Amino acid sequence: MKKIHIILAVGMLLWLLSGPAFSQPGTSGEATTAPPAVLAVSLYKTTHLIFPYAIRSVDRGSADVLAQPAASVENVLRVKAGKANFRETNLTVITVDGALYDFVVRYTENPAVLTVRLPVMGSAAEPGAHIAAAGANEAVIRQHAAAVACKVAESRGPREQKHGLHLRLAGTYILGDVMFYQLRIRNRSSISYDTDQLRFYMRDRKRSKRTAFQELELTPLHVHGSPARIAGYSEKVVVYALPKVTVPDQKYLFVQLLEKHGGRHLKLKLPNRVLLRSKVLTPSHGQVTE
Repeated sequence: MKKIHIILAVGMLLWLLSGPAFSQPGTSGEATTAPPAVLAVSLYKTTHLIFPYAIRSVDRGSADVLAQPAASVENVLRVKAGKANFRETNLTVITVDGALYDFVVRYTENPAVLTVRLPVMGSAAEPGAHIAAAGANEAVIRQHAAAVACKVAESRGPREQKHGLHLRLAGTYILGDVMFYQLRIRNRSSISYDTDQLRFYMRDRKRSKRTAFQELELTPLHVHGSPARIAGYSEKVVVYALPKVTVPDQKYLFVQLLEKHGGRHLKLKLPNRVLLRSKVLTPSHGQVTE
């Protein structure tokens, strides 16, 4: 009887290992997966994840984890803690080749590794950074982003202020499949503002306690003007070019500005009506179509 039990246990194990959960990654364009890896992040240090292909989407399990694609780099994700000693959560990244990377994220005061190179799914090859190709389309986006930066700010638009710092959406514009967001950041204090992250993401308006935290990060196609530092008593205009988007029901588009080693964090909530008021640009010189 004991021998029969052993044979049955071995047979069950072999059946599990041959099932879909342990199948090898495919090459048909469908999402492929790998076992979750443990990712240690800190409040004061940034961890960089380098993927073999450009990032398609990022999903965080908790708002306590901050994740943002690096500027002008399609396959590098910057990750850090939003607060110290947060509860263990997860991070999921899907790349353009259909591969799905899943991480268990834990807080660590001093991570031993700050740069993680992810292999091609099913391969041990190590990737390098993929810089966005500079082609005609990118040149057009750059030209129009510069033109949008020079436009007069609209009187209306979401805004927030805290401790002398003001963040305002000064205008939204569209050209084909690209939307341009003109942001104005004004520092009315004597203390300079060092930006940790400025990011766009979509999230549910309300979330049940029993549902998972779902958030979709929007990767900019181009950023005109650097929001890295806003000196005291000064103002900066930055323009973010992103793929066109409208906001589904029960969701909001958010713009979040985080201060490095500080507490002046600002957030704008962009409902669908704000995006639908976007002004149309002409293809030639970035003029607004009446």
